Amino acid sequence: MNGFLDTVETEPKPVFWYGLPYGYLQLDLQPSPEGIQEVARQLSALPEGMRDRADQVFRLYAVVLTMLRSQQVMGCALGMHPDERAEATLSVLTVSTVPTSGAHPEAVLLQMLGDGTGPADGIVPVELPVGTGYLLEAERTTPAPTAPPEGQDEPAQGTVWQGTVAIPVLRTSSIITVQLVTPAVELADDYRGVLLGVARTVTFDDPAAPDPAEVPFPDSGSGADERSPFG
Repeated sequence: MNGFLDTVETEPKPVFWYGLPYGYLQLDLQPSPEGIQEVARQLSALPEGMRDRADQVFRLYAVVLTMLRSQQVMGCALGMHPDERAEATLSVLTVSTVPTSGAHPEAVLLQMLGDGTGPADGIVPVELPVGTGYLLEAERTTPAPTAPPEGQDEPAQGTVWQGTVAIPVLRTSSIITVQLVTPAVELADDYRGVLLGVARTVTFDDPAAPDPAEVPFPDSGSGADERSPFG
């Protein structure tokens, strides 16, 4: 779970980029009704054993979309990885931004986190290529992404591990948050490594931009030398 498959640019206008780990599928945060109906149709056509598992993934997707629509989420990916029993474990990776309205983002973040920023407080500073981030971990009870128990209307409750790396960004007066959630609480150490790995890939330089050293004769009238790395 430590390799990276692709580089993701944030939507709709990239202001930063991050690496997407292997085993994660980038989700459409604005799916059309027709697209959702097509996914449901494809699920119904799967063999029974695969259909049950795929239905759980679809339900998790629906739950995640509901939560993300109320937040400033820039990207979301769904992960499926085999555990020691060769069964698939699920996780959701989200990347979002929190504007600080011109205030110093690190000061705002530390105020939000409280006075303690050490392991005893559950908040650990981590050094990243873009600066200092802050790692937070928690176990939470949430509705499980499965069908409700027989005879009940409400979904069952389950425990998830939630890890977050918050990165204050002075240049944009904002806080980038990279968050990973999984019901595989026993694999928290592994998923913490994935979370920190993604946080270390956050960059403000467009990875698709040409290297200035490889463009010996830029067109001075095109504005190419003034190109912003923020998209």
